[in-house]
Amino acid sequence: MPLHLDDGTIVRTFRVEDYDAVIALWRRTEGVGLNESDTRRATAAFLRRNPRLSFVAEKDGRILGAVLCGHDGRRGYLHHLAVARRYRQRGIGRQLVSACLAKLRKAGIQKCNIFIFANNASGVKFWAHTGWSLRTELRLMQIRLDDGRRPGRDCPC
Repeated sequence: MPLHLDDGTIVRTFRVEDYDAVIALWRRTEGVGLNESDTRRATAAFLRRNPRLSFVAEKDGRILGAVLCGHDGRRGYLHHLAVARRYRQRGIGRQLVSACLAKLRKAGIQKCNIFIFANNASGVKFWAHTGWSLRTELRLMQIRLDDGRRPGRDCPC
């Protein structure tokens, strides 16, 4: 069920048909890092795997904000929260996040994580202001699965 904000903005479920407008927004938004995981096909697969957990903010048919949300059964994850620059400071980002967290709570998820670039000062400020805690004791590690290397066998160590 869509959420109607006072200014006529609607927060509703992210549909694959929104992809072109959302990817354009993400490309314009500082602090959002895109890669091969953000193709239309990959985004459609994410939305299918996590039905009705991701949201867009729309006004007069135009996408003003978007966020991807999913979970692994234990922890929730938010990706690529973005609000168009001229619509910031109006509570749209907060409403997008609230919609995601409500869905995660309903699914029985007790904690949610985000990934944020270390140099994204405005992003860190937003998340801290909305109650999120920086976990300085954790580090993110990653391995590519599509480069032909075999973890453990092709290690140069």
